[in-house]
Amino acid sequence: MTRTTIDGLSLYHEVHGSGAPILLVHGFPLSGKLWEPAVGLLERKYRLIVPDLRGHGRSEASETASMARFADDLAALLDEIGEHGPVVPVGMSMGGYVVFEFCRRYPERVRGLVLVDTRAQADPPEEVRMRREMAQLVRDGGSVAITDTMIARLFGPHASDELKDSWREMLSATDPRGVAAALDAMACRVDSFATLSSLTCPVLIVTGEHDAITPPRDAYRMRQAARDARVEILPGAGHMTPVECPEAFAAVLLRFLEWLDRFRRGPSVPAVAGSGGRSAEDPAGG
Repeated sequence: MTRTTIDGLSLYHEVHGSGAPILLVHGFPLSGKLWEPAVGLLERKYRLIVPDLRGHGRSEASETASMARFADDLAALLDEIGEHGPVVPVGMSMGGYVVFEFCRRYPERVRGLVLVDTRAQADPPEEVRMRREMAQLVRDGGSVAITDTMIARLFGPHASDELKDSWREMLSATDPRGVAAALDAMACRVDSFATLSSLTCPVLIVTGEHDAITPPRDAYRMRQAARDARVEILPGAGHMTPVECPEAFAAVLLRFLEWLDRFRRGPSVPAVAGSGGRSAEDPAGG
């Protein structure tokens, strides 16, 4: 557990385990704590790099942010900890938008990609307007001004009140400058379908069955655009699959990572048998 100064900001990160490097990038307005259940299940086989993005968790905030700045922060962090070769970025929600930008800017540093509860399309005008309004609410009233709205959308129907309350507390404590800057950054992000279709590395796409923010149809759209990808739908989960169903999520991720280790450029991504997820090539799960 340590801090690194990047672009003048103190950014928090953790490194767990040893082996092939996996870069775990959390979503909005979350922190690296999102990955704690998966870390405990994966650290015996992999080196897990878990940052708090600028303005989130225990990292300092800046007044502005962008997907490019987030991606550059990650590249600088990897350099600081001596990871100069390719990694497997795992991006959840906004973290997925960040790793798309990382792929555009640093393609030589990516050997596989995992997209979790995210999407490739840019925001339509109505959603851009909504993000701008939310950013202003946060600037006026703090992060707590949008916390209840976020919690209502983040979790699936089976998530416990205890789980929701723990994340409500963390979201409310997030620096308002970081929250507002991230909202503006998401509103400005570009469409990533061309990036996805250009990737030559294997891609795993994971989403919750009840994800209300990036529903399974977004996962299938990405599957159709990618050259070599597989979709895994985790039953019962909402948008927070790494904490709502940690064992199933970790099993899906572990299977993909082990396959990458054995077949770096194999013809297709395998099904994840026995993971608790539903492998799918189409909405029917065929």
